[in-house]
Amino acid sequence: MTNAASATAEPGQMTHREIMEALTGLLLAMFVAMLSSTVVSNALPAIVTDLHGSQTGYTWVVVATLLTMTATTPIWGKLADLFSKKLLVQVALVIFSAGSVVAAVAPSMGVLIGARAIQGLGVGGLTALVQVVIASMVSPRERGRYSGYIGAVFATATVSGPLLGGLIVDSPMGWRGCFIVGIPIAAIAFVVLQKTLHLPTIKRDVKIDYLGATLIMAGISLILVWVSLAGTNFDWISGTSAALVAGSLALIGGALWVEAKVASEPVIPLRLFRDRTTALATAASVMIGVAMFGATVYLSQYFQLARGMSPTEAGLMSVCMVGGLLVSSIVSGRVITRTGLWKRWLVGGMLFVIAGVALLGTIDVHTPLVVVGSYMALVGIGLGATMQNLVLSVQNNVAVEDLGAASSVVAMFRSIGGSAGVAALGAVLAHQVTGGVKDGIAALVRAGKISQEQLVAMQHSTGDIPKLADLPAPIRSLYEASFGDAVGHLFLVAVPFAIVAFLCILFIKEVPLRTTNGPAPTAPAAESGEEPELEAAR
Repeated sequence: MTNAASATAEPGQMTHREIMEALTGLLLAMFVAMLSSTVVSNALPAIVTDLHGSQTGYTWVVVATLLTMTATTPIWGKLADLFSKKLLVQVALVIFSAGSVVAAVAPSMGVLIGARAIQGLGVGGLTALVQVVIASMVSPRERGRYSGYIGAVFATATVSGPLLGGLIVDSPMGWRGCFIVGIPIAAIAFVVLQKTLHLPTIKRDVKIDYLGATLIMAGISLILVWVSLAGTNFDWISGTSAALVAGSLALIGGALWVEAKVASEPVIPLRLFRDRTTALATAASVMIGVAMFGATVYLSQYFQLARGMSPTEAGLMSVCMVGGLLVSSIVSGRVITRTGLWKRWLVGGMLFVIAGVALLGTIDVHTPLVVVGSYMALVGIGLGATMQNLVLSVQNNVAVEDLGAASSVVAMFRSIGGSAGVAALGAVLAHQVTGGVKDGIAALVRAGKISQEQLVAMQHSTGDIPKLADLPAPIRSLYEASFGDAVGHLFLVAVPFAIVAFLCILFIKEVPLRTTNGPAPTAPAAESGEEPELEAAR
């Protein structure tokens, strides 16, 4: 019997067939989680225009999901150590579906942002729990093979999401259909998991750190509100800014105190950071979140608002990035399973990410699309070799009882980086576009190409996202140029974060992957470079 068939983290054994059957439901759940963001990406310009939103609203439709996902991921991970993992995945699917229904009928930006926050609760559960369940079924050495399947599903959702979203937006259903499409898949995943996933449940007293989780969420929320609104709603240096920053630091400080001194089962066990691999992988995850989410989420705006593409055409452009991600995630997963060595893939992957992000920083409204696509492919290749394998390196280094907490901590901090990146870079984008449009309009007025009366008739704020087809040709060209230049600048801002992630990965010490789900390797075994023979967990 193969390792995949025999290894399990809990009493009882699952055959390879049983693992694959259960994996089907898990991958469907993961597909739903990934699809929730990718299917909406190309619909966002149409959504914000239809609901009369602004660039800040565009940002918070994304940030709301990331924020609640970030805050609840460690709670889901802790619950996975206490309750039935299958039940928790199913609950997450139900919460996600409820949020999707509300989003589909949202009458305003405020309701939509709230619905996206509900979706984020479910996505946080799915993101954390799928990794935890797979980790409990197979050993770290064999997990590389299954990580390849996760990478393939991630790639499929990322490819099909923008394409599907673009087609839906251009269809009679409109953008509201983008929130409905995931519900049937969630229902199928629910049924498949009910029939195929059978894991023993370890019963013990429940001690959930709600206070710590609330403080963490509140602290992160305040800093993101400050980053996204400062410079437009109030000055960067002002009483409001000072209050938001001070409040955020106080809340985060309180959260650290609760986690260290009060909570008996903290949502973020600070002792995990005594391990160098966990600490460095977490730091790298934050930086990758900034570079990946913070920059790539605005590519849809670039293609639609700077290059005049339809949502469907913008979706087709995403194939460039996801094609690279698909190939590298599958290849790296299989090779890591065969060799047990993973660090070279993380190092090489981050070099590709740095190169791709830096090159994307050179794009503007005139850059040939073939060139833009090739730069996106480089980023995809790097992310495919990095994201899943970074989680794998941590899972390989912690005790079985900490798998849920450690996996969710890495995912949580990647989401924190993503939330901060989307909010900060969204603020940069809004500032640059607004400034560029104001300066450009003033120049057009001086040149006599547009009159003050026409500007008043438009009744348009330069901070809004307009429907370009309704604008006069000179102003439409102005918006396209402003968005093209601003999005390129965002990638340049993201480059230092990718470099810091690379440096963190360089200092991670490679420990060959275990072939069992037993205890983490001891320090002497890890330093010898030999794979320890460990007793399987009972």
